[in-house]
Amino acid sequence: MAETLTVDTGPAGQETQDGKRPRSVRVVLLALMITMMLAMLDNMIIGTAMPTIVGELGGLEHLSWVVTSYTLATAASTPLWGKLGDMYGRKGVFMASIVLFLIGSALSGMAQDMGQLIGFRAVQGLGAGGLMVGVMAIIGDLIPPRERGKYQGMMAGVMALAMIGGPLVGGTITDHWGWRWAFYINLPLGVVALAAISVVLHLPRKRSQARIDYLGAGLLTVGITAIVLVTTWGGTEYAWDSAMIMELVAIGVVALVGFVFWQTKAAEPVVPLHIFRSRNFTLMSVIGFITGFVMFGATLFLPLYQQSVQGASATNSGLLLLPMLGAMLVTSMVAGRVTTNTGRYKLFPVVGGALMVVGLYLLSTMDTGTSRFTSGVFMAVVGLGMGCLMQITMLVAQNSVEMKDMGVASSSTTLFRTLGSSFGVAVMGALFNNRVQDVMSERAGLLGAKVTEQSAQLDAASLAKLPEAAREAYQHAVSSGTHSAFLLGAVVAVLSLVTAVFVKEVPLKGTGPEAKPAE
Repeated sequence: MAETLTVDTGPAGQETQDGKRPRSVRVVLLALMITMMLAMLDNMIIGTAMPTIVGELGGLEHLSWVVTSYTLATAASTPLWGKLGDMYGRKGVFMASIVLFLIGSALSGMAQDMGQLIGFRAVQGLGAGGLMVGVMAIIGDLIPPRERGKYQGMMAGVMALAMIGGPLVGGTITDHWGWRWAFYINLPLGVVALAAISVVLHLPRKRSQARIDYLGAGLLTVGITAIVLVTTWGGTEYAWDSAMIMELVAIGVVALVGFVFWQTKAAEPVVPLHIFRSRNFTLMSVIGFITGFVMFGATLFLPLYQQSVQGASATNSGLLLLPMLGAMLVTSMVAGRVTTNTGRYKLFPVVGGALMVVGLYLLSTMDTGTSRFTSGVFMAVVGLGMGCLMQITMLVAQNSVEMKDMGVASSSTTLFRTLGSSFGVAVMGALFNNRVQDVMSERAGLLGAKVTEQSAQLDAASLAKLPEAAREAYQHAVSSGTHSAFLLGAVVAVLSLVTAVFVKEVPLKGTGPEAKPAE
């Protein structure tokens, strides 16, 4: 039975006579949106500030660890935050994750060398693991699934704002206030969110007698860490067939197999395997993984293509994604409204999967002569597809489990999307790099091979210094590399479309007397 949740003014889901939600609920939702922005904005801002950070702190050889330590900590802690919320109450655990994130932000801003920054970023990542999960789980508690579609546009809007505004905000802050404020900017926003949640949000206190599954948590952490390191280091720090990568693969497989086995024995498992008995939940996990794979691959290679081939400015790299993110926002709002009004949702994963396949195939056809308008249209098609999928996957996943498993359902869905993004960036990146280096060798001989021997991705300054012949060869190489990467994305997106066909349209909870238990 679902628990009764209150937000000062009454039961969760209660509306006033004019059909509007109580003001306190809207205040909580605003605080949740701010928190979600903190989680999504951080890496986008830091990416712009990294050259300045390296210039002051040094440690260029450890640069990748500033991002990797954050990503690892976030991925490893995500399932734990969801389970802790289910066991001990959503509000306290969520606020603890915000506080930990803010502590990590403050410490990162005060770092005196690269080693300290990497360590403090890990602390920040541990907190970040609970931010997105907490937002999704609390919304899942407060808003019935039938009405939750109304808020998809808000969440998609925050995501689009973070992706577009992140690089711009990061550059502005770094230029005018210094790179440390790229971390400090989190503090006032986090304090506002904490205050609003503390005062307005009132959820029932929980106290579970069960003990935390430390062995399961440890095995899952080791497994996820090994996977993320393989996708981060493979093809860059180490060759894919090197001993280090093979050892990490072996460690990851053994840890995850051990984790799955232990979850069948544990009294209070970190990820209860029974949630995967729901066909819809399992299918949404697969679709979430593929969406992460495609989305983060696209956001990585599209600006690179437009800067290298189409001559766009790197300063406005976030704005280059506007056709895709704008289309995603509009579609998400429409999907949310239709889902709320009709209670039906299967159409969106199917249409979204089809649009992603078509859009990615169109992107794979871009070459050195493709105009910005044409590439913008292609990006918009991909954005329309992702808009149909981004929030629907979470909505259906939450609708497929009992209220007591809301946290682990939210964290598991988020984790699959995170792992999908890691695999997407790694696999598409490896394909892109290999293709660029091959084409450079073919078109520019030894000079081409020398130009890209360190990295297949050149910044604007490096590109401007190249001889005209080498620069032209590089533009063809990037076009060829993006063709291969997006063609792979289209093939992977076909799996999303096939998976969506098997989704069973179970009535959303809260739709009325005809609603049935989710499967």
